[in-house]
Amino acid sequence: MNNRMCRGRVVVVTGAGRGIGRAHALAFADAGATVVVNDVGVALDGASTGEGPAADVVAEITERGGTAWASTHDVADFTAAAELVDETVSRFGGLDVLVNNAGVVRDRMLVNLGEDEWDTVMRVHLKGHFATVRHAGAYWRAEAKAGRTRDARVINTSSGAGLLGSVGQANYSAAKAGIAGLTVVAAAELGHYGVTVNAIAPAARTRMTEEVFADMMARPDGGFDAMAPENVSPLVVWLGSRESADVTGRVFEVEGGKVSVAQSWRHGPEIDKGGRWHPAELGPVVADLLAKAPDPEPVYGVSR
Repeated sequence: MNNRMCRGRVVVVTGAGRGIGRAHALAFADAGATVVVNDVGVALDGASTGEGPAADVVAEITERGGTAWASTHDVADFTAAAELVDETVSRFGGLDVLVNNAGVVRDRMLVNLGEDEWDTVMRVHLKGHFATVRHAGAYWRAEAKAGRTRDARVINTSSGAGLLGSVGQANYSAAKAGIAGLTVVAAAELGHYGVTVNAIAPAARTRMTEEVFADMMARPDGGFDAMAPENVSPLVVWLGSRESADVTGRVFEVEGGKVSVAQSWRHGPEIDKGGRWHPAELGPVVADLLAKAPDPEPVYGVSR
């Protein structure tokens, strides 16, 4: 087994000061990568904490013999995202892997959801993914045109909420669904420049999910902790390695020791009249189509 499968690769991990992002950063460093640990260092509500989690993770990596740099760029700021990419390339001579992990939550039932709560979640999750992918993609395109095509990777972070929906998380679910859509488009466009783009939908205990998984703590006997963030990172490291070159445009669900490939929207049963339908005709047509199609997976939070 290759324990240094990312040796020599330069990796940016956003939201890497805590939780899953921290686990990714440490795992990439252990796999031989140079890691840019990006985290703005704020609380879940967006307030400044005065902490420096990115620097703390860099210190951990350095103590373990690795190489890392702390970045506090706001990835949802278009200019700051460009600076993150530019400074990474300037410091380390290139960029090979972008892991988009930064996120926030503003959970509320839809009829009580405020505009600012919608905008904040969209900004950090969806725009934060777009801005970094856009600027990293432009760098990789320029490299390819100059005859220096890099074996590059993007790993985005969607969610089960984005794939199936989650009650009380309309903003988060919409943003994470958008990330899944962004992933498949970016895979199609950036593949011309030697870049693969995939996404994960992880389930793990973090600041954002600690209430949900409060009763799923580590076993007192020291056994396997299925909700530990570190369980997610091995797949992300593999996706960031050169071994994953033929995998792109996919969304993987990962929880504990389980890994699965999510089934995306697909063309289903159809009926073609060969002309325009009259509204009165469509009742039995829709009933027939639904009878032939599989039932959708239930939304999280809805009784099954």
